[in-house]
Amino acid sequence: MKLEHFSIGKPKEMQYGEDKEIFTGICKETVQEAFLTVDGFHGDGVADLRHHGGLDRAVCVYPYEHYQLWEREFGETLPQSTFGENLTVSNMLEQDIHIGDIFQVGEAVIQVTQSRIPCSTITKRTGLPLILKRMIETGYTGYLCRVLEEGMVRSDSKITLLQTDPSRVAVLFTNETYFHKTNDYSAVKKILEIDALAVKWREGLEKRAGLSTNREGK
Repeated sequence: MKLEHFSIGKPKEMQYGEDKEIFTGICKETVQEAFLTVDGFHGDGVADLRHHGGLDRAVCVYPYEHYQLWEREFGETLPQSTFGENLTVSNMLEQDIHIGDIFQVGEAVIQVTQSRIPCSTITKRTGLPLILKRMIETGYTGYLCRVLEEGMVRSDSKITLLQTDPSRVAVLFTNETYFHKTNDYSAVKKILEIDALAVKWREGLEKRAGLSTNREGK
Protein backbone atom coordinates (compact mmCIF):
# COMPACT_ATOMS: atom_id res chain seq x y z
CA MET A 1 0.00 0.00 0.00
CA LYS A 2 1.37 3.39 -0.97
CA LEU A 3 0.28 7.02 -0.88
CA GLU A 4 0.81 8.25 -4.43
CA HIS A 5 -0.64 11.76 -4.12
CA PHE A 6 -1.80 13.81 -1.12
CA SER A 7 -4.21 16.65 -1.88
CA ILE A 8 -6.45 19.11 -0.09
CA GLY A 9 -8.31 22.27 -1.01
CA LYS A 10 -11.08 24.66 -0.03
CA PRO A 11 -14.20 25.05 -2.21
CA LYS A 12 -13.90 27.52 -5.07
CA GLU A 13 -15.50 28.43 -8.39
CA MET A 14 -14.77 25.96 -11.18
CA GLN A 15 -15.33 26.70 -14.85
CA TYR A 16 -16.95 24.01 -16.99
CA GLY A 17 -18.78 23.66 -20.26
CA GLU A 18 -19.42 26.88 -22.11
CA ASP A 19 -19.02 29.76 -19.66
CA LYS A 20 -20.57 27.85 -16.75
CA GLU A 21 -19.42 27.89 -13.13
CA ILE A 22 -19.98 25.77 -10.07
CA PHE A 23 -18.81 26.28 -6.49
CA THR A 24 -17.11 23.02 -5.50
CA GLY A 25 -14.39 21.47 -3.38
CA ILE A 26 -13.40 18.90 -6.00
CA CYS A 27 -10.33 20.83 -7.19
CA LYS A 28 -7.68 19.76 -4.69
CA GLU A 29 -4.00 20.71 -4.81
CA THR A 30 -0.99 18.60 -3.89
CA VAL A 31 0.51 19.44 -0.50
CA GLN A 32 3.48 18.20 1.49
CA GLU A 33 1.70 17.92 4.82
CA ALA A 34 -1.54 18.67 6.65
CA PHE A 35 -2.98 17.91 10.07
CA LEU A 36 -5.92 15.52 10.03
CA THR A 37 -8.73 16.06 12.57
CA VAL A 38 -12.03 14.22 13.00
CA ASP A 39 -13.58 16.87 10.76
CA GLY A 40 -11.02 16.41 7.99
CA PHE A 41 -7.71 17.92 6.96
CA HIS A 42 -6.79 21.46 7.92
CA GLY A 43 -7.07 23.44 4.70
CA ASP A 44 -9.59 21.09 3.13
CA GLY A 45 -13.34 21.53 2.68
CA VAL A 46 -16.52 20.69 0.77
CA ALA A 47 -19.17 22.90 -0.78
CA ASP A 48 -22.19 20.58 -0.60
CA LEU A 49 -22.50 19.71 3.09
CA ARG A 50 -25.56 17.57 2.47
CA HIS A 51 -23.77 15.04 0.29
CA HIS A 52 -20.13 15.51 1.32
CA GLY A 53 -18.11 15.89 4.50
CA GLY A 54 -19.04 15.06 8.07
CA LEU A 55 -17.46 12.75 10.63
CA ASP A 56 -18.08 9.60 8.58
CA ARG A 57 -16.74 11.21 5.41
CA ALA A 58 -13.72 13.11 6.67
CA VAL A 59 -11.21 11.56 4.24
CA CYS A 60 -11.74 10.64 0.59
CA VAL A 61 -9.60 7.86 -0.91
CA TYR A 62 -9.26 6.84 -4.57
CA PRO A 63 -7.17 4.01 -6.08
CA TYR A 64 -4.33 5.15 -8.32
CA GLU A 65 -4.71 2.16 -10.64
CA HIS A 66 -8.07 3.40 -11.94
CA TYR A 67 -6.45 6.46 -13.48
CA GLN A 68 -4.71 4.27 -16.06
CA LEU A 69 -8.00 2.51 -16.86
CA TRP A 70 -9.94 5.74 -17.37
CA GLU A 71 -7.14 7.34 -19.39
CA ARG A 72 -7.01 4.35 -21.76
CA GLU A 73 -10.78 4.19 -22.05
CA PHE A 74 -11.40 7.89 -22.66
CA GLY A 75 -8.12 8.84 -24.32
CA GLU A 76 -7.59 11.71 -21.89
CA THR A 77 -4.82 12.46 -19.40
CA LEU A 78 -6.37 13.10 -16.01
CA PRO A 79 -4.85 15.57 -13.53
CA GLN A 80 -3.88 14.51 -10.02
CA SER A 81 -6.80 14.17 -7.61
CA THR A 82 -9.28 14.33 -10.49
CA PHE A 83 -12.02 12.86 -8.31
CA GLY A 84 -11.53 15.26 -5.41
CA GLU A 85 -9.82 12.65 -3.27
CA ASN A 86 -7.40 13.50 -0.47
CA LEU A 87 -5.42 10.28 -0.72
CA THR A 88 -4.63 8.71 -4.08
CA VAL A 89 -3.38 5.25 -3.16
CA SER A 90 -2.01 2.14 -4.84
CA ASN A 91 -2.71 -1.49 -3.92
CA MET A 92 -5.91 -0.52 -2.10
CA LEU A 93 -8.61 -1.42 -4.62
CA GLU A 94 -12.31 -1.51 -3.74
CA GLN A 95 -12.33 -5.30 -4.09
CA ASP A 96 -9.61 -5.65 -1.44
CA ILE A 97 -10.66 -3.02 1.10
CA HIS A 98 -13.50 -3.70 3.53
CA ILE A 99 -15.94 -1.39 5.26
CA GLY A 100 -14.55 -1.06 8.79
CA ASP A 101 -10.89 -1.66 7.91
CA ILE A 102 -8.56 0.50 10.00
CA PHE A 103 -5.36 2.07 8.65
CA GLN A 104 -2.60 4.24 9.99
CA VAL A 105 -1.60 7.05 7.65
CA GLY A 106 1.32 9.01 9.01
CA GLU A 107 0.41 9.89 12.59
CA ALA A 108 -3.35 9.54 12.00
CA VAL A 109 -5.61 6.48 12.16
CA ILE A 110 -8.60 6.23 9.81
CA GLN A 111 -11.43 3.73 9.29
CA VAL A 112 -13.29 2.99 6.07
CA THR A 113 -16.98 3.82 6.52
CA GLN A 114 -18.62 3.73 3.10
CA SER A 115 -18.21 3.72 -0.64
CA ARG A 116 -18.01 7.08 -2.30
CA ILE A 117 -21.17 7.87 -4.28
CA PRO A 118 -19.94 9.78 -7.35
CA CYS A 119 -21.81 12.90 -8.44
CA SER A 120 -22.17 14.98 -11.58
CA THR A 121 -19.39 17.33 -10.47
CA ILE A 122 -16.93 14.67 -11.67
CA THR A 123 -18.46 14.89 -15.15
CA LYS A 124 -18.26 18.67 -15.06
CA ARG A 125 -14.61 18.63 -14.02
CA THR A 126 -13.42 16.02 -16.51
CA GLY A 127 -15.67 16.97 -19.41
CA LEU A 128 -16.28 13.25 -19.93
CA PRO A 129 -20.05 12.60 -20.14
CA LEU A 130 -19.73 8.82 -19.67
CA ILE A 131 -17.25 8.65 -16.81
CA LEU A 132 -19.88 8.85 -14.06
CA LYS A 133 -21.83 5.99 -15.64
CA ARG A 134 -18.67 3.91 -15.96
CA MET A 135 -17.65 4.52 -12.35
CA ILE A 136 -21.04 3.22 -11.22
CA GLU A 137 -20.96 0.27 -13.62
CA THR A 138 -17.51 -0.85 -12.48
CA GLY A 139 -17.81 0.12 -8.82
CA TYR A 140 -14.53 2.01 -9.10
CA THR A 141 -15.77 4.90 -6.99
CA GLY A 142 -13.23 5.15 -4.21
CA TYR A 143 -14.30 5.24 -0.57
CA LEU A 144 -14.60 7.45 2.51
CA CYS A 145 -13.21 7.25 6.03
CA ARG A 146 -13.70 8.56 9.54
CA VAL A 147 -10.79 9.61 11.75
CA LEU A 148 -10.13 7.52 14.86
CA GLU A 149 -6.90 9.27 15.85
CA GLU A 150 -5.89 12.74 14.75
CA GLY A 151 -2.38 13.48 13.55
CA MET A 152 -0.07 14.86 10.88
CA VAL A 153 -0.09 13.31 7.41
CA ARG A 154 2.70 13.94 4.92
CA SER A 155 3.07 13.25 1.23
CA ASP A 156 5.60 10.50 2.01
CA SER A 157 3.62 8.98 4.89
CA LYS A 158 3.35 5.21 5.01
CA ILE A 159 -0.03 3.49 4.99
CA THR A 160 -0.34 0.48 7.31
CA LEU A 161 -3.29 -1.85 7.77
CA LEU A 162 -3.96 -2.05 11.50
CA GLN A 163 -7.13 -4.13 11.50
CA THR A 164 -9.32 -5.92 8.97
CA ASP A 165 -12.99 -5.63 9.81
CA PRO A 166 -14.35 -9.03 10.93
CA SER A 167 -17.31 -8.76 8.55
CA ARG A 168 -14.93 -8.71 5.57
CA VAL A 169 -17.47 -6.95 3.36
CA ALA A 170 -15.55 -5.35 0.51
CA VAL A 171 -16.24 -1.83 -0.72
CA LEU A 172 -16.87 -3.31 -4.18
CA PHE A 173 -19.57 -5.60 -2.73
CA THR A 174 -21.35 -2.61 -1.21
CA ASN A 175 -21.19 -0.82 -4.57
CA GLU A 176 -22.65 -3.78 -6.42
CA THR A 177 -25.45 -3.97 -3.88
CA TYR A 178 -26.15 -0.24 -3.68
CA PHE A 179 -26.10 0.47 -7.40
CA HIS A 180 -27.21 -2.79 -9.00
CA LYS A 181 -28.83 -5.16 -6.49
CA THR A 182 -31.00 -3.04 -4.24
CA ASN A 183 -33.60 -5.82 -4.01
CA ASP A 184 -31.04 -8.35 -2.76
CA TYR A 185 -32.16 -8.14 0.86
CA SER A 186 -29.62 -10.70 2.10
CA ALA A 187 -26.82 -8.52 0.70
CA VAL A 188 -28.36 -5.39 2.19
CA LYS A 189 -28.65 -7.05 5.61
CA LYS A 190 -25.04 -8.17 5.38
CA ILE A 191 -23.95 -4.58 4.87
CA LEU A 192 -26.22 -3.27 7.63
CA GLU A 193 -24.60 -5.66 10.11
CA ILE A 194 -21.28 -3.82 9.81
CA ASP A 195 -20.81 -1.77 12.99
CA ALA A 196 -18.49 0.71 11.25
CA LEU A 197 -20.92 1.52 8.43
CA ALA A 198 -21.54 5.25 7.96
CA VAL A 199 -24.79 6.49 9.45
CA LYS A 200 -26.02 7.99 6.16
CA TRP A 201 -25.41 4.74 4.31
CA ARG A 202 -27.20 2.78 7.01
CA GLU A 203 -30.21 5.09 6.88
CA GLY A 204 -30.29 5.04 3.10
CA LEU A 205 -30.10 1.26 2.81
CA GLU A 206 -32.72 0.76 5.51
CA LYS A 207 -35.09 3.13 3.75
CA ARG A 208 -34.58 1.57 0.32
CA ALA A 209 -34.97 -1.97 1.66
CA GLY A 210 -37.79 -1.17 4.08
CA LEU A 211 -35.71 -2.50 6.93
CA SER A 212 -34.81 -1.27 10.38
CA THR A 213 -31.90 -2.38 12.53
CA ASN A 214 -33.17 -0.56 15.65
CA ARG A 215 -29.64 0.24 16.78
CA GLU A 216 -29.01 3.05 19.21
CA GLY A 217 -27.39 6.04 17.57
CA LYS A 218 -27.86 4.62 14.08
